Amino acid sequence: MACIKFTTDSAADIPVSVREELGIQVLPFPIAVGDKEYSDGFDFTPQEFYDLLLAAPQIPTHAQLNPYVFTEVFEAAWKDGYTDLIHISINSKGSATCANAYQARGEFYKDHPEARDTFHIHIIDTLNYTMGYGWAVVQGAGMAGEGASPQAVVDFIQDWVDHVHVVFTPLDLRFAKKSGRISAAAAFVGEALGLKPVMTFVDGESKILAKVRGEKSAVAKLAELCKAERKPGTPYLLIQGNNAEQSEKLRELCRQELGEDPALSYHIGGVIAINAGPNLVGVIYRD
Repeated sequence: MACIKFTTDSAADIPVSVREELGIQVLPFPIAVGDKEYSDGFDFTPQEFYDLLLAAPQIPTHAQLNPYVFTEVFEAAWKDGYTDLIHISINSKGSATCANAYQARGEFYKDHPEARDTFHIHIIDTLNYTMGYGWAVVQGAGMAGEGASPQAVVDFIQDWVDHVHVVFTPLDLRFAKKSGRISAAAAFVGEALGLKPVMTFVDGESKILAKVRGEKSAVAKLAELCKAERKPGTPYLLIQGNNAEQSEKLRELCRQELGEDPALSYHIGGVIAINAGPNLVGVIYRD
């Protein structure tokens, strides 16, 4: 009988209570704030990090997860008797973390050829960020708990990440422009005119879907896109940072337009906040 281990990184933004309930192992990205290092998702709550981020004289930095981190995880799971390990990774076009997971897998089987037939390591490059893939991890773990096969779980997760839309608007572009990791935001002009970009990721690359004037219009555009593109009957999620007012407006507008509540409303964690800024709202759905 299959015994499945689920792992992902902290940029998946899975709430602590959810990952603990389902036994999902989250690998924290290291975040440096001045001369102090923190573990993303473990050493602070999202709200605590927003305060830390806004008070920092320089934008904090984060590092990739290196192959050694994955080697330790694979070794431990194998020794613990798991038959399958499913690792769902941050966008390979924005971080070397996914490539490091593949490298570690190759080295693991080189060192343990006897494990090839009894311990299967599945790595999924999501080409996305935050709960765009975190939700798939949560649902996959739930499926496994109900007896789904490893391949059925992998197929579900791959289907989700192939069709998911993470649509958001950074209401303050300072962080996105300085970090440079969201290239479309870095190139955006129009703040002086009150314009806000509505953005997404396509094949791992950031893309501006629309330019709207003001926060009210940005929130309305997010709800409009979700209503137009979401596959009927599938869940939607709301992304929030430190702007409670606009987050609540988006929640109410989505309720009106979609006729149902979100499956989850959550706060972005440290890695996402560093690169997109804490002042953002967004919606996640699949087509």
